[in-house]
Amino acid sequence: MLKKIKNLVVQEEGQALTEYGLIIALVAVLLVGSLFALKTQLLNVFTNIVSGLQKTS
Repeated sequence: MLKKIKNLVVQEEGQALTEYGLIIALVAVLLVGSLFALKTQLLNVFTNIVSGLQKTS
């Protein structure tokens, strides 16, 4: 198993996989950061949706 991992790191495909992993990690960090920045606005949107649904019931 360790040999396969070493081969992936040495080969170009392994390098590409590492780059894709870094890109995915960066996107995840940006997504979490934007959710924290917009949490108040998102909470208000969902609160308004729930209030609207409760009024129609």
